[in-house]
Amino acid sequence: MAHLRCDFFSEALSLSTSMTVLLPQQTTTQIGMEGRSSDGPPPVLYLLYGLSDDDTIWLRRTSIERYASPLALAAVMPQVHRSFYIDEAYGGRYWTFLSEELPQLVSSLFRVSDRPEDTFVAGLSMGGYGAFKWALRQPERFAAAASLSGAVDVAGLHTGRVRPEDPRLFDRIFGDQDPAGSPDDLLGLVSQADPASLPSLYLCCGTEDALIDDNRRFADACAAADVPLRTDFGPGAHDWAYWDTQIQDVLAWLPIRTG
Repeated sequence: MAHLRCDFFSEALSLSTSMTVLLPQQTTTQIGMEGRSSDGPPPVLYLLYGLSDDDTIWLRRTSIERYASPLALAAVMPQVHRSFYIDEAYGGRYWTFLSEELPQLVSSLFRVSDRPEDTFVAGLSMGGYGAFKWALRQPERFAAAASLSGAVDVAGLHTGRVRPEDPRLFDRIFGDQDPAGSPDDLLGLVSQADPASLPSLYLCCGTEDALIDDNRRFADACAAADVPLRTDFGPGAHDWAYWDTQIQDVLAWLPIRTG
């Protein structure tokens, strides 16, 4: 695959930022790895990261390039800092950047498919929250969305879990607004969703993860709203050993069209 580090200016954020991109490349003499390309513009996976990381982390901590290469799948990993993919009360418009500006930039800069049936989103922890929020708020854009160990109850995190290393995190993001019942609340979005309009949803979380109860509660909310959801709750912690394994399952589950 071709690996690109793309630095560019974001109008939504009013600053220069970056994204890491993998693009399919047909290869015949590469040792130990299959390189495939599609007949037309390749399908694309928007791959979102967690709170303490950046747009390079999926490449540094997993073998996502090796896993995506035989699928002829492009991957786009944007930089959003510690924003929770939200238009921050005191900060940048990261939801606007993700949901509006980024897809337009990707389409203009790279030869990838923009068809909903070829477009997917996935993420871990904070990125799992971002992936599901994007899919629930703009379901017409995606064929499938996956959350790995997702921070799926942001309202609960806002009220009950102070981060010692960043105690004003949620004040900076939400200001004096309670996210419960807002467009940033996944549980609220699920309760209001039209199940027939949604992309396929996949949720996994390790049973040794501090977020396991939140993920089970989200699964229960989907069941109550008749929203189809594939779940995988098995052994695992909130770490890269778990995510490197689970992203392979996610890629195998994605409805990637061939030919």
